[in-house]
This record gives sequence, C-alpha cells and structure tokens, in this order.
Amino acid sequence: MKTKQLGNSDLFITPVGFGAWAIGGSGWEFAWGDQDDHASIAAIHRALELGVNWIDTAAVYGMGHSEEVVSRALKSWPGKRPYVFTKCGLRWDERGKVHPLLTADSIRAECENSLRRLGVETIDLYQVHWPVDDTTELEEGWKAMAQLQQAGKVRWIGVSNFNIEQMQVAQSIAPITSLQPPYSLIRREVEEEVLPFCHLEEIGVIVYSPMASGLLTGAMTRERVARLPEGDWRSRSPEFQEPKLSKNLALVARLRDIGTRHGRPPGHVAIAWTLRHPAVTGAIVGARSARQVEETFASSGFRLNDADIAEIEAENKVLA
Repeated sequence: MKTKQLGNSDLFITPVGFGAWAIGGSGWEFAWGDQDDHASIAAIHRALELGVNWIDTAAVYGMGHSEEVVSRALKSWPGKRPYVFTKCGLRWDERGKVHPLLTADSIRAECENSLRRLGVETIDLYQVHWPVDDTTELEEGWKAMAQLQQAGKVRWIGVSNFNIEQMQVAQSIAPITSLQPPYSLIRREVEEEVLPFCHLEEIGVIVYSPMASGLLTGAMTRERVARLPEGDWRSRSPEFQEPKLSKNLALVARLRDIGTRHGRPPGHVAIAWTLRHPAVTGAIVGARSARQVEETFASSGFRLNDADIAEIEAENKVLA
C-alpha cells in the first residue's frame, strides 16, 4: 500500500489502519458484544499480511482488553512491527461506565498502564480520546501529553473528537500531530470547518467509523439490526433505529449500485469516499475476523471518480 505522512510526524501510514475497538469484547458501556480473542489476533495478522502498517486502539476498549489482545498479536507476528496508536482520557468504573478525565496524574498513570498492556517501550501516537468542557483541565491534560513526549514515553501526540476551539487551546501549549474525528457519509459534521482547519494547520486526520460502525458495509440488514444483542452499543444508537435506519439503508443501496460498476462492495465505496478528502490522511477500519479483513481492507487502493462522487452527493441530498 502507498503511505502518506501523518501531520508533523515522521510516521508514514497506509490509507487504512486496523481499528481495535470491537475486539475489546463485552462488559463495558460501548462494547460491540462478545468477541473471540483468537479471531481478533487472526484478523490483526491478516491485516498486516495485506500491508497495513498501523493499529489504532484505546485503553477504554474492553477496559484494557483490546490493548492486551493487540500485544498478543504483536508478539506472535513474525514481520516488522506496525505503528501502534492508542488513546487516554476516558476512564471507567466497576460497572464499565465511561467518563472523561484529563488531569495530569490520570494521564501519566494511563500511559504507564498502556505501555505495560501493549508490551512496548514507546507508543507511536498517543491521543486524547475525548475532550472535557473545563478548559483548565484540558490545558493540564495536554501539558501532560507534551511531557510524556519529551520523556520519550510516546513519539507523537494527537487528539480525538476535538473541535477547533479545543485544538487551538492545545496548540497554544504544544503542536498537535493528528485529529481523529468520526467521518462517514452519515456523519459529515467535520466537513465544513474542522477538516479545512486541519488541512490549513497541517494536522493529520485519521477518521474513525468510515463505514458508520457497520451500517454502510452492505452486510447490515433490517433483520440483523433487530437481532443486535443488548450488549452491543449499536442497539441503542439512533442511526440503527427509525427513522434514520431506513434512510441509511437507502444510502447503502445506492453505494451498492456504484460499487457494482467497479466490482466493489458498498463498504469499499464508503471508505473511498472518506479518503477522497484532501485533509484525510487515513481511515480506521475495524474487523473482528480474518474474513472481514479480506472483505474490507482490499479497499485501500480504490478511488472514486468524479461521477461517482456526484452521484453519492445527489443521493445524500435526496435523503436529507
């Protein structure tokens, strides 16, 4: 796969990276349900075999379990180690409920725990998972991130889910390497201001949920949505419920039509649509098995033409 420089870093990343959210397993607020660790490791290995050179995880995914699974996959991987990206700033209680916390002591403790779970000496990209409303706490947290970078605990530092004002606060303290926002055909809020800001400021962008957490893959049907277990956070998401569900499935039908012309499934079209934006460096693509990796990660070389993009935009206007 071709690579692209991520922001101000020396990291050159492939267009898609392996997303380790779902492989955290069950038992916490934003879980995807039960997950087999052996299948997760096989999925990571298959992604690396296909040329993917970065894995994105977070401490909160499975309350540390995702990082542990990533570590196991890295230890048994015979090839070159991929870049490992993880996140801090979301803590959990004994019930698996999640809340943001960006105090310096908390971030330093999280970093040490992530280094231990991942089994690495340095984290390639360490990201604040979620901002807080308190500007003083936000400043304290970002200062701690910069200190971790200076200490060599992490190589580069980034943010996730930040708006422009929050990024400006952080930049006044230390440079931001990257932003990780949600971005897909049904989550376009960042297009108007955030992505142009990042492009202007040379902040790398790695988008998450480009296939809208499975909605745009083409495999999600009305019947499958109805069978989502209670432990899968998507069962509570408005995007998976009416009236939005019908609009989203109608969009998938159009993506399928476009994909058929290119011999591609709808998910490839959805990912390629996010990668078309000049501000986007890469897209995080999750998978729970080697088969899913083979189905989705082959999208990395696919590009939409102008006619495809115009057709998608026209459909979006109709469904708006």
